[in-house]
Amino acid sequence: MARSVAADFASAGIKVRCLLDARLPDFGVGQIERIGSADEERRAFMRRAASADWTVVIAPEFAGNLLRRSQWVLEAGGHLLSPGPAVVSLASDKQKTADHLQRHGIQVPQGVVIKGAPCIGSVPANLFPVVIKPLDGCGSQGVQKVQDASQLRAILDGTPQRLERFVPGLAASVAVLCGPELLIALPACEQRLSSAGHFAYLGGRTPLPEPVALRARKLALRALRSFPNPFGYVGVDLILGTDPNGRDDFVIEVNPRLTTSYVGLRALCRSNLAAAMLAVALDQEPALCWHDGVVEFSADGRITIDRQLWGPRAES
Repeated sequence: MARSVAADFASAGIKVRCLLDARLPDFGVGQIERIGSADEERRAFMRRAASADWTVVIAPEFAGNLLRRSQWVLEAGGHLLSPGPAVVSLASDKQKTADHLQRHGIQVPQGVVIKGAPCIGSVPANLFPVVIKPLDGCGSQGVQKVQDASQLRAILDGTPQRLERFVPGLAASVAVLCGPELLIALPACEQRLSSAGHFAYLGGRTPLPEPVALRARKLALRALRSFPNPFGYVGVDLILGTDPNGRDDFVIEVNPRLTTSYVGLRALCRSNLAAAMLAVALDQEPALCWHDGVVEFSADGRITIDRQLWGPRAES
């Protein structure tokens, strides 16, 4: 994901500087600065953010990692090409996100926060089956389906988690490029999730067929318009039901950062997706055009292009 967006910025003629854990292999794009400790990271991060025109922050939400680095950019006097702290703080808490969306008339699964086994009695019996997830998790880590109270009791560990009613349907996501005035929804993606009880993220496929994709884009835009000044690349996770009018469609989460779907969308895109992100940040209509084919992508970034639509199968 980081390599892909860095390569796209570089191909658009933008000088790219990246911080990289010293233990990881160089991904061969831009100027790389290797980081060996947390203190070293903060110093280098703020120095780079202060001198850059824009900073794209890619970090997981858990334990405040994404929020903290977004704040570093502003403390350094830099400019985020990513969601700001207000959006990150809200979207990083799944219960706060659900409450916020519900207040704005956007359908989310019914849910509650639970901390431990003594709280099970307060969970309505008609809520089951439920999905349990960390309040600040990402990448579907720790997300699983729970059939009843006895199974729930066996897995609770005392940390606050969100329980939400399991809603059936097509798991989908929509990435939105956000600027001061513009919100541009990119092609909707199907999400592939493990069906073994734990909803591990396996990757996805894009685009979805119309008119399902249209429903997904409209719902994602409604969700983000309710947020305080979304900016940069934001992902919205959805469940799309069978009702063609969208009455069974739900927003599940808002991801205030670059998501894995970027690698699939950039393969589908005939133009430069990072350049489009920057254009929207400057309130300019992006030059976006798309292939007619279908792209599948794995959780680790491998790409497969539909050979029937684009000729021989190509992988990267």
